[in-house]
Amino acid sequence: MRKQILKYLEKNSRANLGELAVLLDSNEAAIANEIAQMEKEKIICGYHTLIDWDKAGEERVNALIEVSVKPQRDKGFDKTAERICNYPEVTAVYLTSGGYDLIVTVEGKTLMEVSRFVSGKLSPIEDVISTTTHFILKKYKDHGTLMFHKNKSERMPVTP
Repeated sequence: MRKQILKYLEKNSRANLGELAVLLDSNEAAIANEIAQMEKEKIICGYHTLIDWDKAGEERVNALIEVSVKPQRDKGFDKTAERICNYPEVTAVYLTSGGYDLIVTVEGKTLMEVSRFVSGKLSPIEDVISTTTHFILKKYKDHGTLMFHKNKSERMPVTP
């Protein structure tokens, strides 16, 4: 039942416990207890609302920053990643495979603000070898949600 609850909550964190209980052939109390237990165990780490800030009239700049890091003995990339996580501009940090070690997502009010973060705070970190910044110009899909509305039908109507 846990996996089913998680899959449902991942798509709709405002889930109605009654609806979820019906879908899973259970009762609200059992669902609520299971969710509370998963929160306690940190399986469920938080709840988030996805906002289209452009439509809300607030300009924000997002960037993906690829970071090469010199790993530390016995700690690998963890110490540097944890340090990067502490900056309020940073929204996510991922350890990755490939040409770079970390992917850092950053949010700011302007391109200049994000650029200053990279050059003034991120690049000077002792174990950071190099960075490459990619500014996000438009989001088409975020956290599994389409950020645009598809036309119901893209086919042209056929008339006799």
